[in-house]
Amino acid sequence: MRTVSLPGGEQVPALGQGTWMMGERPDRRSDEIAALRLGVDLGMTLIDTAEMYGEGAAEELIGEALRDVRDTFFLVSKAYPQNASRARLRAACEASLRRLGTDRLDLYLLHWRGSVPLGETAEAMEALRTAGKIRHWGVSNLDTRDMEELFAAGGDGCAVDQILYNLTRRGPEHDLLPWLEARALPAMAYSPVEQGRLVADTTLRRIAEAIGATPAQVALAWTLRRSGMIAIPKAGTAAHVRENRAAVDLALSAEDMAALEAAFPPPRGRRPLEML
Repeated sequence: MRTVSLPGGEQVPALGQGTWMMGERPDRRSDEIAALRLGVDLGMTLIDTAEMYGEGAAEELIGEALRDVRDTFFLVSKAYPQNASRARLRAACEASLRRLGTDRLDLYLLHWRGSVPLGETAEAMEALRTAGKIRHWGVSNLDTRDMEELFAAGGDGCAVDQILYNLTRRGPEHDLLPWLEARALPAMAYSPVEQGRLVADTTLRRIAEAIGATPAQVALAWTLRRSGMIAIPKAGTAAHVRENRAAVDLALSAEDMAALEAAFPPPRGRRPLEML
């Protein structure tokens, strides 16, 4: 498995597993548990979740699926912005830990920016790290100016920015991704296949057919082309996990890349960071 370096040098998989909308349907639970376990076996050992996902249901699913192999994977969760204060962040973190059945998070993120000052959130995150509740902290859905404000407020301990990034959401390439890369901060791309919508694109289908891949694998391989990029697609079945895992080893030719650039041109100017 290709890896990405966090600040400080720890290596994490470039391809992980997302869990948005998992754990919410009893009829899918056994398949989702099997998918998470298979993904870990295949090297996709970064698992991303959030207290928001099913109001804790996704965290509970991960706890059921992986509690007995906790030391084999890198666990990420996210806090609601209203919980990201000195007064509330510790309780939110401890609630996530209980649902997950673990004593620590490997990475804890502010899910999106709210009314709590970023400097206060950074201070609360550092307190959790000192207490051993989390090992690293970061943010999600923060644009360039937000990141500048965070660092100016003492948040230079931030380890990652999780953002919406895929072929149809290339706005971060103009200034946010260069800003992160200049500081050796990884980006974590959620919805790298645009929640499955990209698989119907004719350019992706043509390239996929020519190289014996699937459109989703082409989209994932394109996202993973950047150094310092982590992708966290969701997969609720074993077959989907295997499909995602194969994208790490997929090599896109210069012709393939040119066709994708023509079909999905990069931004010509700055765009506000998009969210789902």
